[in-house]
Amino acid sequence: MHRRRRTALVLSAAIAAAAPLLTACGNGAHPGAAAVVGGQRISVAQLQNRVDEVRQAQRAAVPDKAQYQQVLTSTSTLTRDTLHNMVLDQVLHRAAQDAGVSVSRKETQQLRARLEQQAGGAGGLETAWLQKYGIAPQRLDDNLRIQLEAQKLAARLGTDTSQPAFWKALSTASQELHVDLNPRYGAWDVQKSSRVDAKTPWVREVTATGTQQQPA
Repeated sequence: MHRRRRTALVLSAAIAAAAPLLTACGNGAHPGAAAVVGGQRISVAQLQNRVDEVRQAQRAAVPDKAQYQQVLTSTSTLTRDTLHNMVLDQVLHRAAQDAGVSVSRKETQQLRARLEQQAGGAGGLETAWLQKYGIAPQRLDDNLRIQLEAQKLAARLGTDTSQPAFWKALSTASQELHVDLNPRYGAWDVQKSSRVDAKTPWVREVTATGTQQQPA
């Protein structure tokens, strides 16, 4: 996904290479968990619910069956990308808390109003976030709050979200939260605060349509 707005920088970040510090949780230790963050489980059911929200929004936005199949193909890694975002949200929130950063509901609504104006209305903004970042309409406010946290955290650190100082703060938060991923979904790169694919050829992802696809 290409970034066109700074407010979506963090959630659209893509990390290709794995660093030495990786963590993963087995099904035996955390049955039914897609990930464990700060001792709290993100269940497989919760993850699937998030994915279903996006798929339902995509289907509503693209009624043509052939075009919808193209959307499914272009977003075949949605489950793993969604889990990445769910974990990163918590990591970023922890880093912001550690730095004494908070975001009010008013700030979130002000940002949304500005973006809606740029996008030609609420529907335009929701469609843009769905298409570019895989964010379902009902999760838009949460996403914008996270983006504001990222910006304010970077400002508190005297840097921006593309610089090492910012990602070091997220790495520290990842370590504090002891992020574990179910190997089915890969592993968590603590240094880069990013999900990475497991190097196991048998791992397959089941999409919302029930079609099995090899991880990209």
